[in-house]
Amino acid sequence: MHDLIRRYAVDTAHRSLPEQQQDTALRRLIDFYLHTAANGDRLLNPPARPLELAPPRPGCDPLSLSDEAAALTWFAAEHHCLLAAQHSAAALGMHQVTWQLAKTMTAFHYRGGHLHSNLTAWRTAAAAADESPDLVARTVSHRFLGSALSELGHHDQAFDHFRTALELARYTDDRTGQANAHRFLASAYEQRGDDRQALGHATRALELFQAIGSPTWEAIALNQVGWFTARLGDYDTAREYCTAALAVHRRHSGHRECQAKTLDSLGYIAYHTGHHFEAVVHHQQALALLRGLRHTYAAASTLDRLGHSYLATRQHSQARTAWQEALKLYRQQQRFDIAESIQRQLDSLGDSLSTTATASTEVVPDDRTPNFIPRG
Repeated sequence: MHDLIRRYAVDTAHRSLPEQQQDTALRRLIDFYLHTAANGDRLLNPPARPLELAPPRPGCDPLSLSDEAAALTWFAAEHHCLLAAQHSAAALGMHQVTWQLAKTMTAFHYRGGHLHSNLTAWRTAAAAADESPDLVARTVSHRFLGSALSELGHHDQAFDHFRTALELARYTDDRTGQANAHRFLASAYEQRGDDRQALGHATRALELFQAIGSPTWEAIALNQVGWFTARLGDYDTAREYCTAALAVHRRHSGHRECQAKTLDSLGYIAYHTGHHFEAVVHHQQALALLRGLRHTYAAASTLDRLGHSYLATRQHSQARTAWQEALKLYRQQQRFDIAESIQRQLDSLGDSLSTTATASTEVVPDDRTPNFIPRG
């Protein structure tokens, strides 16, 4: 809508419509965004527990969204309006809707690397949830706010919110909430470079998910335990965990993102055990799935690892191409520290791709790139 037309519409509404009618219309619009976004989120993030939403107001007709591609297209087109709808919901005191809108946007935010928007949404959500008597809302909001802070390097603040989420989940005897809190804590410790603490929390999450009896979430936790076990150097045990995770995903959920993350873990294990051609295959398979999902955030890390595997097999041109694409994505996502590391890797390849020297020993993989972003 042209700015002048929009301004005319706003002025006309304020002059000609009673305040109550304007309020009803705005709440109906917020309902449209919440329910349509929830429909889209179910397509983007199948393992997550669906939100329990209040029925849309009369006259609200949310979109159903036919598939993943349609959901991604809608989220991309309406992203700024979704953030504005959440801001309006908070201003109107719609506390439940405010945190639910943040939840429906999270999968889209992570797929596209919109980390700053994700942090803004969850800060708004946590403030609203703290005004609500709903302890589940508080648990979820503090857990995701902690994750959003951790992803942007605000670790001390992040752990305060994770501790709040875990305490609330224990207080309400919410085992799923406890499992997810431990899973998120594992990822946060990874961001801080403490893989041993991360493994402890991932293991506790796995134990809880196994007790709950959820195959998909158990497989996600199996991969997380396998990933941290590999980062600590026990590659044989790690391979067992990740192979089991992949089998469960393929048997029970078919969820492509989870499969991609597990294939990426197996590629990491293969690389570090000298099976470099096998690593290339695993990373290529993971990347194909992530590209199909338009998951550019995870794709950047997989491209980085794929570049190292290419280099180890003397496929220098392919390594350069993978790192150039990873560099572009990291910069787009404002992950500048890792982008600088990728640039150094590209520089180390030299100007010529015809060299016969073995370059694989000259570029050390940067293990700061995470395998996955927590969900749920």
